[in-house]
Amino acid sequence: MRVAVLQFPGSNCDQDALWSLRDDIGVQAEYVWHEGDSLAGFDAVFVPGGFTYGDYLRCGAIAARSPIMAEVKRFAADRRLVIGVCNGFQTLTESGLLPGALVRNEEQKFVCTTIQLAAVNKTSAWTSQVNKVLSIPIAHGEGRYICDDDTLKSMQDNDQIAFLYVDNQGNPTEAANPNGSVANIAGILNPQGNVLGMMPHPERATKQILGEIDGQLILSAFQRVLA
Repeated sequence: MRVAVLQFPGSNCDQDALWSLRDDIGVQAEYVWHEGDSLAGFDAVFVPGGFTYGDYLRCGAIAARSPIMAEVKRFAADRRLVIGVCNGFQTLTESGLLPGALVRNEEQKFVCTTIQLAAVNKTSAWTSQVNKVLSIPIAHGEGRYICDDDTLKSMQDNDQIAFLYVDNQGNPTEAANPNGSVANIAGILNPQGNVLGMMPHPERATKQILGEIDGQLILSAFQRVLA
């Protein structure tokens, strides 16, 4: 089973994703350049973080219109696993695969730290193994998730909220929210639960030498589903 790690001009977390998947999650992973139009031979997709096209226009806006994204949409429609992390999350919202948008952090500053996450959804492949508060790194300047009230209610009703920013006790407090995201949202799912977008970086939390291994609980979805 193979995971496609997409590469765009300006991607900078593609290597993190590739080696995390290969070394720590134990699945095959290969790079796929954004100009390609086929994901033949792959079973899942990882859209990594970075600053695609220098974040011109809007973060992820140009990447979302790359040829490979038509295949990613087909993958999503076939209910195969797709994850977008940080700039990858932005790309998924810009492509219409996930609702809402990511905009400038509330305090207008780049944030680079480790935060705590709690899973809200308990049934998706991405969240079903998360039974504790997770410690996961973040690094973004445009990570504030926004959506209108109707979209928020629909996601809540459909169990599409994957992760919230929380304190050490698992409470979604204002102080625990690093960027001002609506309702402390850190990650969301599509209605079918196979597409996940999140601002925190699970691929940077899969090795003990890096200080955190909680990302394995999220990315192990590839191993379980693709085994």
